[in-house]
Amino acid sequence: MLDLHASAASRRDFVRTLSLGVGATLLAPSAFALPPERKLGVALLGLGKYSTGQLAPALQQTKLCRLAGIVTGSPEKAAQWKQQYQLADKNIYSYTNFERIVNDPDIDIVYVVTPNALHAEYAVRAAQAGKHVICEKPMATTVADARRMIAASQKAGKKLSIGYRLHFEPHNQAMMHLGQTQAYGPLKHLISDNGFKFGNDTPWRVDKALGGGGPLMDMGIYSLQGCIYTKGQVPVAVTAKFDPNTNPQLFKDVEAGIKWQLQFADGTTADCHTSYAENLAGRLRAEAANGWFELQPAFAYGGLAGSTSKNDNKLNLPNINQQAAQMDDFAACVLQNKPTRVPGEMGLRDVQLLLAIYRAAETGQKVATTDVQQLIDRTQAR
Repeated sequence: MLDLHASAASRRDFVRTLSLGVGATLLAPSAFALPPERKLGVALLGLGKYSTGQLAPALQQTKLCRLAGIVTGSPEKAAQWKQQYQLADKNIYSYTNFERIVNDPDIDIVYVVTPNALHAEYAVRAAQAGKHVICEKPMATTVADARRMIAASQKAGKKLSIGYRLHFEPHNQAMMHLGQTQAYGPLKHLISDNGFKFGNDTPWRVDKALGGGGPLMDMGIYSLQGCIYTKGQVPVAVTAKFDPNTNPQLFKDVEAGIKWQLQFADGTTADCHTSYAENLAGRLRAEAANGWFELQPAFAYGGLAGSTSKNDNKLNLPNINQQAAQMDDFAACVLQNKPTRVPGEMGLRDVQLLLAIYRAAETGQKVATTDVQQLIDRTQAR
């Protein structure tokens, strides 16, 4: 995350630097370079839509890591991926023989891309096999599982990162900078929404046992993250209300949508909405004492755009391959033995907040997030 104490006067220089594409130190994972034969090997565990459409193609563009293996329960997918990416037979694993990855020097990092409820099992198994781990969001569906994942990586002496790609994306980095430096004065109000009309093409997303919940766990986490990293603080309380369920057959197990408000210690509020029943803009807006700034769309894989209340109203920033930047940054952390900016503790924090939002919606009561703040304080004190 960008320096919280940077001068507000640097806002124009920051945006100009990103716009010109010369802000390599701000955007690139590291100046650390490796010869191609020493790229870290990544194994994708779970070959669903995200691995197929985003992660595997991104690994063809990364500078510090490469696609070196896969873990899948489908022989058909294994054969297809082997041919498409020229993978060695010894680097193709099933879920049952996964443990033999411990003897595979080609694999340095395992990227867990399973349904949410299975994240903990495979992140723990990967750490126990001596591999660094990236885990897709949300980190887990329970606090206990998230803590298990952190403990396993710590015990193995390996790094654990959560797949929060937008921390490496220029537009969202600009929101962090503008909000946290109070470039437009103190923040007063944040607004975010993110959702789509679910077509049941991935049924596990509406199966609570696998997803842990509905759109809040999937799309809503982007709004939660966006408000926190724009403000630069963790909320002290949340309130929430479920949307009406207009399709009880489809949403029999999870919410169709949910609105919630984050309340911060200084009185700033953030109003958010996520849904599987309607298409939402994917917006992140910050209203401050001296103006506003926003992204719309804010959370997509590409085509992000921003505007502000000042100057020409535009944030002219580049769109990049977010997943490549994210994975290269983690590879640099491994190679240089430095902390990741999106660690397991951040994932645990967000699991706690997501569950607090659900609790607020279920009870109709404000839910304090004191336990979450205590977690952050302990993490920062280490």
